[in-house]
Amino acid sequence: MKLPFPAFGRSFSDRRNWPAAVDLAIFAVVIASFYGFVQLAHYWWGAAVPSVNISHSAWALPGYAFYSVVRLFSAYVLSLIFAVGYGYAAAYSPRIERVLLAILDILQSIPVLSFLPGVMLAMISLFPSRQLGVELGSILLIFTGQVWNMAFSFYSSLKAIPPELREASSVYGFSRWQRFRQLELPYGVIGLIWNSMVSVAGGWFFLMACEMFVLGKRDFRLPGLGSYLQTAASDGDIPAMIRGLAAMIAVIVLTDFLLWRPLVAWSEKFKFEQVESGAVNESAVLNMLRRSRFIGMLGEKLRPVAESLERRLIRKSQPVVTAKQGSRAVGAILMAALLAATVYGLFRATSLVSDVTGAQWLSTLHDALITFLRVNAALAIACLWTIPAGVAIASNRRLAKIAQPLAQIAASVPATALFPIILLALIQAGGGLGIASILLMLLGTQWYILFNVIAGALAIPSELKEVGRVFRFGRVSRWRVVILPGIFPYLVTGLVTASGGAWNASIVAEYFHLNGRIYMTSGLGARISSASDAGQFDVLLLSTIVMAGMVVCVNRLVWRPLYRLAETRYRMDG
Repeated sequence: MKLPFPAFGRSFSDRRNWPAAVDLAIFAVVIASFYGFVQLAHYWWGAAVPSVNISHSAWALPGYAFYSVVRLFSAYVLSLIFAVGYGYAAAYSPRIERVLLAILDILQSIPVLSFLPGVMLAMISLFPSRQLGVELGSILLIFTGQVWNMAFSFYSSLKAIPPELREASSVYGFSRWQRFRQLELPYGVIGLIWNSMVSVAGGWFFLMACEMFVLGKRDFRLPGLGSYLQTAASDGDIPAMIRGLAAMIAVIVLTDFLLWRPLVAWSEKFKFEQVESGAVNESAVLNMLRRSRFIGMLGEKLRPVAESLERRLIRKSQPVVTAKQGSRAVGAILMAALLAATVYGLFRATSLVSDVTGAQWLSTLHDALITFLRVNAALAIACLWTIPAGVAIASNRRLAKIAQPLAQIAASVPATALFPIILLALIQAGGGLGIASILLMLLGTQWYILFNVIAGALAIPSELKEVGRVFRFGRVSRWRVVILPGIFPYLVTGLVTASGGAWNASIVAEYFHLNGRIYMTSGLGARISSASDAGQFDVLLLSTIVMAGMVVCVNRLVWRPLYRLAETRYRMDG
């Protein structure tokens, strides 16, 4: 690992021969983006129009795509900030670490539709006469489908930092800010970037549910690709569905080219290794930004401000004494607030579910067992192909150039948009929603495992691979000694988040609107979706509690011991 962060750009003299047209193009993009956000702010601050007429015209697609992208990446920015802060607090606060992890387990197991009533009612209450309330509600719903795997990834990265690097930061008297900027954040960059890809893909997956939904007697519809695809699917308009999917794929391809490929190439700087890797990922966009005179001049103007802010942060942050040092006062306040919120929540939950009958309890537990079996079937099928495929993509540069972008595109295309075609095909073949639901869970969650395996394989130090070649390890020995131990911490993170994602995906996998009909099968996801549609908040709360309880039990009995094993036995120590 090369510390501290290397400079993003090059010196001004290296940019003299760069074409001026490229700088003009970058400047035009900046101006167009600024204009778009001004118009967006005007729309959000306007009068509330929670239910708009969604046009099936192809001319409406560019505007819908813009709205959806803004919602997705606004939610992503919130997710990134939350993930880094929450992961840091969980890794360095021994007194509340277990509590924070338990909360994270519970939150990632709660489906998006279970957040929907509280989030939307709260946002509409805050901004009753503005469109901003409904838009913020939609962004926060997308946030709940993106954030958890990123938080788990950053937490596991911090726990896996080799002790000698921590000791070096203490010996050199790093402040907390210096340690975070020069050690902890660089060490977690690779995992964060790959989990960011799958988080944004998860946002696309739930976009249809977050832009168009029913809450009691109110029908919310926001302009966007998700609502476009859902109305097209509900009306059986196949040409409109194809146009919507084409627009979504175009946005995904552009996002991959303009954002994810440059970030993957940039993250090569932060591999933990003593031997320089022979082949590295490259990005034409990253090279263009590094050589752009406009970006260089902008960086020169902003550098004094950044250096001044850096000095202030270093002065205000405390020197690192031990990794477990923390504020007892802050911990006590957090625990008191958590206890008060828990007591209040239990009181309200008990009063709400008090009218639920014993038969409804037994039926809910039966449905939970069925969904549990579907979730584990989807995870088993996903592992069979994602582990070898992820290692192959990370190990073979030629394969990576082809498979990596295709995987990102496939992961980002929401399975819910393809599900009508899959469901109709299975029904005609004599199958049903029971089988189709497993396929939809698989399509929505296998990417959590694949992208974490790729990140883990990329993070394996080059010297370990060289040792395998020197000692002429066979295929089995190479997997047993080098590959599986190297990817193990990332694989556990992928399995944890894929499990939570599969439970979340059950709400659309087991209950689906198509051509004016509702297709449903037995399962906890179908119970949650039907309760949300009917406004049965007692059944919705009961089903959510059961789902969260099952996910937390599995995490405690299976995934948490595997996390401890990854922290102790499979950490990259020097």
